[in-house]
Amino acid sequence: MATDRLQFHEMGLDDRLLKAVADLGWSQPTLIQEKAIPLALEGKDLLARARTGSGKTAAYAVPVIQRILASKLTVREQDVRALILVPTKELGHQVRTMMKELMAYCSRDVRVADISGRADVSAQRPILMEKPDVVVGTPSRVLAHLKAQNLVLQSSLEMLVVDEADLLFSFGFEDDLKNLLCHLPKIYQSFLMSATFSEDVQTLKELLLHNPVTLKLQGSQLPDASQLQQYSIKCEEEDKFLLIYTLLKLRLVQGKSLIFVSDVSRCYRLKLFLEQFSIPTCVLNSELPVQSRCHIITQFNQGFYDYIIATDERSLADPGATLPPAGSGKRKKKAGNHRDKEYGVSRGVDFQNVDNVINFDFPPTVESYIHRVGRTARAEKSGTALSFICHSELTLLKEVEEMLTGDNAESALTPYQFKMEAIEGFRYRCRDAMRSVTKQAVREARLKEIKQELLNSEKLKTYFEDNPRDLQLLRHDKDLHPAVIKPHLKNVPDYLIPEALRGIANPLSNRRRRRKREKSKVNEVTKRNFKKNVQGKNPLRSFRYTRKATPKS
Repeated sequence: MATDRLQFHEMGLDDRLLKAVADLGWSQPTLIQEKAIPLALEGKDLLARARTGSGKTAAYAVPVIQRILASKLTVREQDVRALILVPTKELGHQVRTMMKELMAYCSRDVRVADISGRADVSAQRPILMEKPDVVVGTPSRVLAHLKAQNLVLQSSLEMLVVDEADLLFSFGFEDDLKNLLCHLPKIYQSFLMSATFSEDVQTLKELLLHNPVTLKLQGSQLPDASQLQQYSIKCEEEDKFLLIYTLLKLRLVQGKSLIFVSDVSRCYRLKLFLEQFSIPTCVLNSELPVQSRCHIITQFNQGFYDYIIATDERSLADPGATLPPAGSGKRKKKAGNHRDKEYGVSRGVDFQNVDNVINFDFPPTVESYIHRVGRTARAEKSGTALSFICHSELTLLKEVEEMLTGDNAESALTPYQFKMEAIEGFRYRCRDAMRSVTKQAVREARLKEIKQELLNSEKLKTYFEDNPRDLQLLRHDKDLHPAVIKPHLKNVPDYLIPEALRGIANPLSNRRRRRKREKSKVNEVTKRNFKKNVQGKNPLRSFRYTRKATPKS
């Protein structure tokens, strides 16, 4: 029963923390928070596994802040007491935001600094010289500051947190982490938070933890079928574009959606294709500056955008991938020169209220599927996952289904009952649009997008700091327009909508529906006024002209 569960006010937390928790609307702790917070407050080392969206960040953030507040009652000296290691800059930004929200009523007593950004080490030195209580960063960035002596942890560190522990080695942080340990004291409390217990996590456990308490919560890594509905549909390359157009244009998929593709070029190819039909989307990938990526995610969470086309961290694993050649097309650069190695979307980033995850390109591994689909159906909310499967990906689909069936018999992917022949009338439109999405158009779109985002990210950073309201007006889903836009593709004639879909399809955009409603209201008011005038309430209509009689001479 819910009444038997341990509540926040029963954990011995500071009143300022409890007030912040209440402001966040957390009526009771999640399972990982209920189990982990009391153990952490007792000083235990923790190795915790819980699925994405289960509240792992707060599970370590609350005890970290509580311990710092308690220590400040006796120790007045300002120093770095907690270090939080994250695999990506986006997660670093998210952790800092969560810490700030929890410290809303004790921000003068506890300070947090996120050093995971791309700023120069020397530029971040003044922040660390103030000795914030909590430092958040990637292992490589923290190690750089330790070597530059901007950060000293040997005598002050009390707590070490490794978030998304199973990703650290896959992002190439193994050597950085081992070198970093030489700069830490012999005794400190450690927390390892992870969605899976991989071999990498076992290695970290031996390196960092001392007699830890292991929490294995929620055996299934994805919610059950009552919360998360998973579908698959078999379709080849051309049918993928036809299907995504139909689903989005006819609004058969409703709500905020993440569309995952295999690489950066596919991001822009799909974006340009959807632009032909006036379907606005954002692109999120490792080429964009970290400030832009964080801003896109923030605005998506606030409801500015409905669709994000994203790559995940697996796109970085292909060493043979290349950026489009610049200029004449003769010059090619390795993707690693431009892509951010500390980038990840499918894991560690808190996308809020995602209704749908669409795997436009099926993920290459079972783990990647779990990480992508884990973006929806979070925090007791329902969600849908739809995967497009081509013939060469049937083996991967079988692996995913076997894994899900092993966890929960109800979690296997259900075939999506959709008759492709019903939308054959749209195929010529899709082919017409695809003719405009050439390799040259994709190349120009990538260069234009990067240039725009670099301008927004760097040159306008100071301006936006002084004018935060203007930042809300900066949008990332504008048309790139390197391809020729054909006006006739924007609207969907009624005769093209399949008869079976006419009752549920709504091809009008939100803006057009709003304008239509407003227009109907204006027409209704005009009709009412006209009726009043006809009934004689208008003095001009009630005026009668009487002809005078002409006198006889």
